[in-house]
This record gives sequence, structure tokens and C-alpha cells, in this order.
Amino acid sequence: MRCYFLTNTLCMNWFVELFTTAEEAATRSVSIPHTVLIYAIVIASGSWLGRIKIFGISFGVTWVLFVGILLSYWGISVQKDVQQFLRDFGLVLFVYSIGLQVGNGFFASLKKNALVNNLLASGTVFLGIGLTLFLHFVSGTNISELTGVMSGAVTNTPGLGAAQAALKDMQINDTKNTFSNLSLAYAVAYPFGVFGIIASLLILRKVLGIDLEREKELHRKLEVIRSNKPIAIHLNLENNGLIGKPLRHIFEFLKQPIIVSRMLHNGEVITPTPDLILQEKDILLVITTKNQLKHLKSLIGSESNINLKESAESNLIARDIVVTREEVTHKRLGDLQEVHQQNFTLTRLNRAGIEMVTNGNIYLQLGDTVKVVGTEEGVERVTKALGNSVKKLDFPYLAPLFVGIALGVIVGSIPFHIPNMPVAVKIGIAGGPLIVALILSKFGGYIYLNNYTTNSANLMMRELGITIFLAGVGLGSGQHLAAAFTSGIAFNWIWMGICITVIPLLIVGIIAHKFFKKTYFEICGLLSGAHTDPPALAFSLKMAGCDIPSATYATVYPLTMILRIIGAQLLVLFFL
Repeated sequence: MRCYFLTNTLCMNWFVELFTTAEEAATRSVSIPHTVLIYAIVIASGSWLGRIKIFGISFGVTWVLFVGILLSYWGISVQKDVQQFLRDFGLVLFVYSIGLQVGNGFFASLKKNALVNNLLASGTVFLGIGLTLFLHFVSGTNISELTGVMSGAVTNTPGLGAAQAALKDMQINDTKNTFSNLSLAYAVAYPFGVFGIIASLLILRKVLGIDLEREKELHRKLEVIRSNKPIAIHLNLENNGLIGKPLRHIFEFLKQPIIVSRMLHNGEVITPTPDLILQEKDILLVITTKNQLKHLKSLIGSESNINLKESAESNLIARDIVVTREEVTHKRLGDLQEVHQQNFTLTRLNRAGIEMVTNGNIYLQLGDTVKVVGTEEGVERVTKALGNSVKKLDFPYLAPLFVGIALGVIVGSIPFHIPNMPVAVKIGIAGGPLIVALILSKFGGYIYLNNYTTNSANLMMRELGITIFLAGVGLGSGQHLAAAFTSGIAFNWIWMGICITVIPLLIVGIIAHKFFKKTYFEICGLLSGAHTDPPALAFSLKMAGCDIPSATYATVYPLTMILRIIGAQLLVLFFL
């Protein structure tokens, strides 16, 4: 009976030790399963809690950080070396996947038509950094803690990771709990950051005297004027000056590219070539944008009531083809001989949900969807040229992915020596992979380094990286939670975080409306993107009842994400 009791006790001991023992006991193998188990519990619990909505708002994966802090506060710890590796590797995966996701949007955001929005959003970032420095000099609060407050106040987790990586590169003596206080300050400020953004939008609505119904009507009118989404229109050829001229003659009068996808010519519906000679009574099906529709009608003729897509004389078909052949992604569309045959026309291109008119200067990317119109033989020819093997895209390209990560780590490790700086400055494992991912997402195809990932694969890598990172940060910070509140410093973090959240948003929001004539819904999306905050975007979309906020959010998100990561690093490197 005693043997049974002892055996049962030993069985229970190993189970208890599995949950409570972090350091090596009898063998090294004891702490590794414990670390894996604790990480699994933190991530699973945080992910489930992230689904809970408070006043209609969810904190998402940030709950992983809160759970990690709570377990750490209760005395549960993990093996330090493993924790530090997982934290840093999770950060690398996260920022690299972010770079791949926003790369094309980042370069597009630097163009003229998006410049004002990005300047305003950047102003929000710089005001937040300036206010952080002001609070540092006035209150005497450690800059690393205020960097954590700033990252939480603007709900930007990559900024937290960048600041932690910068601290690690500086190799400072952590006698004042610099690392843990940075994370705690972020966690304390974060909830007020989420609600503060939404509160700022409501305050702006009051200050600017916005009538939501009037705002919606204004956007309905502006949509007609501003939209660049491709549309199809049938036009009668009525300009005698074009008769007898090749079709390409029309293109010379236009500033933006158009596509003539179908044409009624000599009683037959065809896909025309640029050299086709125009004749009287021709009808053209033109793919263009709304903003040059008026010019096209004055150039070609009036709108036709004949629908060439439904014409009995037509033997043409339309098909959406997915680009899956790497060979066609390394050249300009105008240089690809395979797509310059007769009997078909490439009419539209859909990339990451954005639709555009095709033109010869476009470089195709894996995953692009091209709409093709032509004869069955012609469409089959272009299908073979572009690939259209969707299953091929589901196969992960791991080698280019890890080559990119390796390059990012190398770039992040390059030391820059700045006068009067005690240590060399590095952009670190947050900045390096991000910069390389941005470049490769845009130009990787030119050097045969394909970094294409499906949306689901990118999302999985991103969520896995951020949850592992947040779990590591939380498990290393919670032991100082009680001291932060009993000393009163946590309450200082809260009010400083609220200031960093609200003041820049109100200033930029008023400037955008008064001086740049931005509508309220545009401002909502712009400010949500400036704080890279999905809950604020969801609130804005519900209030607007249209996708206007998401358009400005997507325009400013890439640049502000990068600025917030770099800004958090520079605060630590230059002012600690």
C-alpha cells in the first residue's frame, strides 16, 4: 500500500514539476518541455481571450502579452536562453512577413497622389515622438519606459520589439529593470491607446461639427470624381479624324492607358491589335477609369447601346488567369512576346485586391489575376503562358524566404559609427528584416528571388511570430508588475500614454480638415492607419457605412508602420 502511495506521489510530482520548474533539475530535458508547455498555455489562452470584445472592441493577440505578464507575476518562469531566442525569432518572423505584405503598398504610398495623406500620417508619428521626448525631459521618466508607453499608446507592437532589440544591441547593464519596465509600460498604456484612438475620432467629430449623413452624401459625389477603378464602356466611333487611322492613334491623345478589349469591326466582334485600321460604324468596348471618361467620349464618340459581350456575332470568351509562372515575372509586360499574339487582349489586372488597367510597363507578380478576352484558342495560349496553376502557389517557397531573413539579419547587424555615441548604432533584427522584406517584395522578382506567399501563409507566419514574441515579452516582465503600481509609476505611464495617443490625433485631424479639405471619413481612416490600429478602422467603417476609411488606412499604413519601428529604435539609441 505504501509503495502504491509513493508511486502515485512521484507520478504527481513530475506533473507538478512540468508546470513549475524552469531551471534544470536532474537533467537539462526538464526545463525545455516546461518552457514549451508554458508558451503553449500563454499563446492558447491569450488567443482565446483575444476574441472577447469589450464595448465592441477586441484587443486581439495583445492578450497573449497580458497572460504572459500575469503568469510571470505569479512566479512562473521559463528557461531564459530559450525565452530570448523565441522572443527574437518571433520578432524576425513578424516584421519580415509585415514587410512582404506592405512592400508594394509602401512604394505606391510614396507617389504623388498619396503624398498628402502620408505627410499627414507621418506628422502624427513625429508629433508622438516629439511629445514623448518632451515628457522625458519634463518628468525625468526613463526614455526606455516612455518608448514602451509610446508604443502602447499608438498600439504598435513592432515598435516595442524594435526598442527591445535596440536595448539588447546596446548591451546595457539592466540594473534598473530597463527591459521589463519597457514591456510593462507598453502593456499598461495599450488598452488606453485602443480606446483613446476611438475617443479622439469622436472628439474630432464634435469639434469639426460633422453631420454623418451629409458626409456620406459628399462621398457619394466625390466617388464619381475620384475613382480610378477600371470600368467598361461601349463607344461609337464618330470622330471622322480617326477613321482610316490605326487604333494606336487614339492612345496618343490620352494621359492614362486604356484597353480596347472588344471591337465590332466589319460586322464581326474581334479583339483588336494596335495596328488595326479604324472604320466608320466601329464600336469599341473600352476599359478605362472614370476620371478620363469624359475625355474619351469627346475623342471617340457617344456611348453605344450595343453590348458586345452579349453580341450574337461574338465568339469571344473572358477568363481570369492567375500568374503562376515565375518566368513571366522578370520582364515588363510589354516585353513578353507570349502575350502579344493576336486573338486575345489582357484587359485588367487585380493585385492584392486592387484592380488596374494593364499596360506595357507593368511587371507581373506571382498571384496576380489577369482578365483576358479573346477567342478560345487565344485565351488558352495566354493561359499557358501565364500559368494559371493555383495549386502551385499553395506550395511554400521556403528557400527565398529564409535567404531574405538571413539578408535582413546581416543588414540589421551592420554597425554605424556616429560621433559622440558610446556604441555603434545598428538597425537591429527588427529594422534589418523589415527593410530587406520591403525591397524583395517589390524587386525580388528581378533577381529571381521570389518571396511570394499566399495571404493565408503570410497571416500564419505573422500571427505565429507576434504571439511567440508577445509571450516571451510577457513572461519576462510580470515579476515587476506589483512594484510598478505600488510605486505609482504605472499611473504616470497611463496619463502620459493618453497624452501621446490623443494630442497628435486631434492636431493632425484638425489640420487635415481645415487646411487640406479632407473629409471626416478620410481622416478616420488616415488616423487609424497612422496608429496601425485595426479596431479603430473597424469602428470607422461601421460609422461610415462605406469603405472610404479603409482606402486611406491602406495608403498610410505601410509608411507609418516603418516610421514607428524606426522611431522607437532611435529614441532608445540616441536618448537612453
